[in-house]
Amino acid sequence: MKRIAVFFSCALASLAPAIANAQVGQAAQDGNWIFKAVLAVSAALAIGMAVVAGTMSQAKAAAVTLEGIARNPEAASKVMTPMIIALALIESLVIYALVIAFLLQGKI
Repeated sequence: MKRIAVFFSCALASLAPAIANAQVGQAAQDGNWIFKAVLAVSAALAIGMAVVAGTMSQAKAAAVTLEGIARNPEAASKVMTPMIIALALIESLVIYALVIAFLLQGKI
């Protein structure tokens, strides 16, 4: 799984110069299909990677929290609040990736 994440990270890093082009609007208006294809792939990879990473992170957080509660049931009230906050922060990162994907799609 780590190899896939490294591959996608390298792929996105190689696409960064094309995305960060100062003439984004002009290139999209000229009908540059390669640029549009790069934007579409970038948007798809951004949301796909964010969802997979967010899901794995939330599953790990929930598993560790439930394991801690199972070992020490009296600590449930002390453990649940930080877990909910952590899950909210993880989910906010996924929503941030969704917003970026929408912004990239808007440039196509």
